[in-house]
This record gives sequence, C-alpha cells and structure tokens, in this order.
Amino acid sequence: MEDSVIVQEFLSYLKFEKRFSEHTAKCYGADLSQFAQFLTDGSGGALSDAAVSLGGQQTGQATAVATQTSPKVDQLFLLADVNSVRAYLAFLNEQQYSKATIARKLATLRSFYKFLVKRNRLTANPVMAVRTPKQDKKLPHFLEYEEVKKLLETPPTDNWLGARDRAILETLYSTGIRVSELVGLNMDDIDFLGEVVHVRGKGKKERIAPISSSALQVIQHYMEFRNKRAQSSNFDSKVLFVNKHGKRLSTRSVRRKMDKYLKIAGLDPSISPHTLRHSFATHMLNNGADLRSVQELLGHQSLSTTQVYTHLTTRKLKEVYQNAHPRETERDDSQW
Repeated sequence: MEDSVIVQEFLSYLKFEKRFSEHTAKCYGADLSQFAQFLTDGSGGALSDAAVSLGGQQTGQATAVATQTSPKVDQLFLLADVNSVRAYLAFLNEQQYSKATIARKLATLRSFYKFLVKRNRLTANPVMAVRTPKQDKKLPHFLEYEEVKKLLETPPTDNWLGARDRAILETLYSTGIRVSELVGLNMDDIDFLGEVVHVRGKGKKERIAPISSSALQVIQHYMEFRNKRAQSSNFDSKVLFVNKHGKRLSTRSVRRKMDKYLKIAGLDPSISPHTLRHSFATHMLNNGADLRSVQELLGHQSLSTTQVYTHLTTRKLKEVYQNAHPRETERDDSQW
C-alpha cells in the first residue's frame, strides 16, 4: 500500500526489526489493503457516524494522535473503531472466507494496531476487544507410505529437470521442511558428510534437519546435471534448486511440478507439497518418534502445533488394535 504512510512504516518494521520474510510482509500488506478498501467503500457501516472527526471520544474507539500529515487512507485506519473491525469480520464471513483465513486477517489487524499504539499514533488498540473466531479442528491430510513411494519414484532421473524434481520430492519427505524453506536452500546448506540440511525457517530462525542417505544420493545425482549447466551465463551458482533459466525456483513452481506427478502417478490431485510434510510427521510418530523430537524437526515453536499429528497416530493405533487384539478379533467372530 504505497499510498499509506503508516502501512509502509509497519511493513518496514516487520522486515527490518521483526525480521519477517518478504513474502510474509507482503501477506500482511495485502490484508491491510483489503481492510482499507472495506473502510473506503463504507461496506457494512465500516466507520461509525461518531467517528467523523479526529480525536472524537467513543467507547471502543481508538483516538488518533498527530494525523495532520496522514493521507486519507491513513485517516481511515486511525479512525477505525471496534465496530469497524466487527463489521469487517462480518463482511468476510458473508464472502464465505474460512474461519482460519478470517482469524489470520484479524491477527494482521491486531499486530498493525498494536504497532500504531507503540508508535504513539493511537492511544488504544481497537482490535483488542474483538475475539478471534473459534477454529474448526481439521486433521492434516497425509499419504500412506506406499503412496509416498509411488509419488517419489514418478519423476524420470535420466534428464536434469526430472532429476531435480525427484530431488525436490525426496528432500521434502525426508526432512519434513516447508516448501518455502526448500526453495530457499543454497548449495552450501547441504552437508553430505553430516547428513543434515541447514534450514532457514519462519522468522529467519535457523535449524538443522537430518536427511536420509537415500535422499542425499538423489540430490547428488541432480547436482551432477545442475553443475554442468552452471557454466552458462546468468546462472545463480549458489542456489540449490533452480528453474530452467538457472534462477531460484518459486513455491508456485514446486506446486505445479507436484500437480504434474500426482496426475502421472494416479494419486489424489488435491494433495499439495505440504502434504509431504504432514506425511513425514505422521510416519515419524507412527514409527516411534517422540513428540518433542518431531516438534524440533518440523521447526514448530509450540508443541501444541505438533500435537495435531497425535490424533492421526491415535487413529492408526486404534486400527492396529482392532485388527490384532485377540478379544477384538474374537468379538468379530461371535454371534452377538
């Protein structure tokens, strides 16, 4: 939002002080742009009649401070009160946004207005009195190992693009890293001797992710193709996974490649690259890994984020129990 001084200040704060990624900052900017459009259009009574002048006092309304130099859109932001925010959430609900998306957009507003209070642009945060919508509990989708194996073996390995795609899929499943983390990998992030990957995660946090020897062999095979092409001009020699022009792959490109191989393998087309991360976590827990270790491997800040996978493993354990316990199998054979 180039027409908003305070939004630009906020995005700079996210990037340079909070060290958020460029992508994350853009997402915050997009959310604020949508809220500004809502306020500008006046949809759903976005601005209350009482908020017609700066400095007006009203219950639940943030009082603007020093706004003489602010453009019109900034005045709208500063005049927004708790009713404005609630009307915006109602509007998003009418537009059939998911509860998760609405919660994320509300979190953006909460952070933005907290920043404005901190910088003395406002005396109160109008979002503090607004509750986050209760989320629907959705279990992450995962693939059975045989499905994963089928997908991983789909890309051809006799050409450099196929070898690259095989290496991408192997790396995602072997390490459980996010797609954004995968495309951010550089050549020197792969430690072949230590069998680990140096990962830069959310919030610029770095961690070490173990990687299997089989995945490293696939990466090595791809690198043999890649290094031959690295002699060409404009090739980014530091980047691990490059496109056909020698530049860093985008997350969207990885999704397109995934869609291609899902179709070839005859697997569910709704599967995403993130499904391999879910599959990694689920398979690790099913095979005896403890929750804390999986939390570290996934780079989750909170254990509660990782605990969602225990629901999947509990279901699997119940299936094993029902198929193996003598009293369960005996009950199936009874005349009851």
